[in-house]
Amino acid sequence: MKVRNIISAAAVSLLLTGCGLYNKYEQKVEAPAEAFGSTQDIKSATGQESIAQMSWREFFTDPLLQQLIEQVLASNTDLNSARLAVEKSQASLSAAKKAYLPSLFFSPQGTIASFDGGKATKTYDLPLQLSIDIDVFGSITNKKRAAKAVLLQAQMQQEAVRVNLVSVTAQQYFLLQVLDLQLEILQQTDSLWNKSLDTEKSLWENGKAYSTAVNQMEASYLSVKQQIVDTRRHIRSVENAFCQLMAVTPQHIQRAKWGSTMLHHAEAMGDAADRMFDTKYLKLGVPAMMLENRPDIRMANHAMEEAFYNTQAARAAFYPGITLSGSAGWTNSAGGAIVDPGKLLLSAVASLTQPIWARGRLTANKKIALLTEEDLQKKYVQTVINAGNQVNEAMADCTAAREKHQYYHRQVEVLHEAYNGTHELMDNGKASYLEVLKAQESLLDAQLGEAMNMYDAANAVIELYIALGGGGE
Repeated sequence: MKVRNIISAAAVSLLLTGCGLYNKYEQKVEAPAEAFGSTQDIKSATGQESIAQMSWREFFTDPLLQQLIEQVLASNTDLNSARLAVEKSQASLSAAKKAYLPSLFFSPQGTIASFDGGKATKTYDLPLQLSIDIDVFGSITNKKRAAKAVLLQAQMQQEAVRVNLVSVTAQQYFLLQVLDLQLEILQQTDSLWNKSLDTEKSLWENGKAYSTAVNQMEASYLSVKQQIVDTRRHIRSVENAFCQLMAVTPQHIQRAKWGSTMLHHAEAMGDAADRMFDTKYLKLGVPAMMLENRPDIRMANHAMEEAFYNTQAARAAFYPGITLSGSAGWTNSAGGAIVDPGKLLLSAVASLTQPIWARGRLTANKKIALLTEEDLQKKYVQTVINAGNQVNEAMADCTAAREKHQYYHRQVEVLHEAYNGTHELMDNGKASYLEVLKAQESLLDAQLGEAMNMYDAANAVIELYIALGGGGE
């Protein structure tokens, strides 16, 4: 009786000591305050609501763009790989859950033996062997929870790939629209400069201009031709990149004209710039919402969760392992006697394995697990900082592009007036060809710059949407 009491007391003591090994993960690392930054522009745009709460179908209103995004998400190779990684993690979690169940094996054996030329004896065993590990100190439970955390990380990785594809597809689509717009500007310029060249040739033929003027006019005209070729080549390159995203062979990408659809808000009914990137319609929301929406931040949190349970499992390895096993089957080998026919044999064994010295492996594993936890906690904080910086940068880009748009727009207007006036003066012999050339080239540069600034602005809005955790279904 005394022995039984001692064993019971020891078991209770072990249970009380190891009960903390069943604790569930709770996030204790606080996200940095002022994650978005403390600038006035950020604070003025921050509200309870956020554009990140909009699904990508609501944010990107162009039907052709929506169709392209759906095609990319349906066939992209990287997203398919991420999906398979999720399925692998699901299989690992399923195996971890089944670790609670017993193992059952059927292992028949047969032996023929003869000693010193004597009569051969035949023995056989037909047992069913069952074994089960008793999870007294949470080793199996913590490994199962760690496997679940790995699955959640794989799901967040899949979400991150999907969101990135939505972003890249939208950016490439708007780039195609702007390239189309630039091509249209260049083609219009080509027509206008051709008229200027014809005018200068007429003046030269009538002795009112030098051949040098004609040559410089023609050289400037040919530079526009070159830009047209480069722009068409750029369009082809972007279309090919699109096809790679969709995992299809090179083909034309159908798209709408720039400014024909609104990006994310129905309230702005002004020009294309207002429709695309007016900052007064951008709603950031509170930083906590970013933490809930961004897949990289959630993945970093699940990585800390996995590390926590790995540490718990490393601690549990110091406690005893309890295994119950048994077998039942037919055998004709009963000790030293051989009987025919065979008889039913039953056996049961309970074993306890208490680590005493494992050459430092258990201690090293625990230390590595604790250091991994510390490392992932710091990486989580850095991930939040990076996310806030992306929001701040995107918002600053939106604001800068909006301000520059006003200047570009006015610059194009005045340069267009200057070009028309200078051309009239040249026709009347009151201005030189150099003045016309300068006016032409300045106008073209401003027009192309305005178009690219509009793309930069739309790209900044997309970056802001994704940085806040947008891009979900």
